[in-house]
Amino acid sequence: MTIHQITDSPNVAVPVVSPDAPFPGRRTVRSWLIPLSSKETLQPLLLLTFDTALFIALIGLTVWLSWWPLKLVFGLMAGFVIGRLFILGHDACHQSLTPSRNLNKTIGRFAFLFSLTPYSLWDVGHNVVHHGQTNLKGFDFVWAPYSVEEFKALSPVRRALEKIYRNGWAPGLYYFIEMWWNRMYFPSKAYMGAKRPAFMWDGVLVTVFAFIWNALLIVAAVKSNQSVLLTITMGFAVPFAFWNFMIGFVVYAHHTHTSVAWYDNKSEWTAAQPYVSTTVHLIFRFKFGALMHHIMEHTAHHLDSSIPLYRLKDAQQFLETHLPGRIIVQPFSWKWYFETARLCKLYDFKNKCWLDFSGKPTSASLAQAA
Repeated sequence: MTIHQITDSPNVAVPVVSPDAPFPGRRTVRSWLIPLSSKETLQPLLLLTFDTALFIALIGLTVWLSWWPLKLVFGLMAGFVIGRLFILGHDACHQSLTPSRNLNKTIGRFAFLFSLTPYSLWDVGHNVVHHGQTNLKGFDFVWAPYSVEEFKALSPVRRALEKIYRNGWAPGLYYFIEMWWNRMYFPSKAYMGAKRPAFMWDGVLVTVFAFIWNALLIVAAVKSNQSVLLTITMGFAVPFAFWNFMIGFVVYAHHTHTSVAWYDNKSEWTAAQPYVSTTVHLIFRFKFGALMHHIMEHTAHHLDSSIPLYRLKDAQQFLETHLPGRIIVQPFSWKWYFETARLCKLYDFKNKCWLDFSGKPTSASLAQAA
């Protein structure tokens, strides 16, 4: 076992753990990352200000420009910036963006407005459920695969919908229906048994924001003698649709891979200590990951969600250096993405392998590794 020192803490010696050695434990690994958990206030506020101003400018261009293809381009760009704002809110909701708990809550609710995300419901569904039991079927509902038996028991309509979700082209539809509509926007008792006043008020907050957003677009359209329908489409519907595709794609790619195991037994899940093995680090060319506030350095985030986004790159690099062979690193390409979508339809929880919709294995078994 080789010993190295972490750059940000020269007095702490950290081992490089060989792939065949026992996993040192989440608490131990997180202790190595403590120097990378320090938080700032000015940098997040500058990022928030920049992204908010950029979003407003892009929406303004969808109104100001007269040629609809350019309106569409800037509407799509606004959708991408919604994603950037959401990532800031996501960190704030984890209490990892700034040192102040109250400031984080304020930033989180504000940044989530643009994606119409109710803060308190995201907090429960993401921080408690998804992070607490990542890839544990029956608890983590995010892109949870069906077994063959479960799939056959679905209604014909629900089976058809699942095939659409997993064809690679419709991650936004999955997020919009299964995540946002069913579980966040005034969810029914079937999806959210507990009722809290914060759930309702956060739903009201994003609804009011959506109303104001569209009202301003209507006023701008009328004053500039433009089509109200076209203005709302390019200034609201297109950005919101792009955002749904973006978040659906990101969440899918973070936890769906032929080398990623899913579990349906909590004891087995706990014994496997899947704190780094259930998350994919996607690497993009041209430093595209930086444009997404480094959320693609996702293994480090899942191992320790207290690490702020502006330190995730260093944390991810540290993990891959000190836990070689345990981190799933995937250079991104659309070929890989659609091949993954082709292979990963259903799941065999006993043999830990992916299946197609007929039940035929499409990946190697991870049962021994798990």
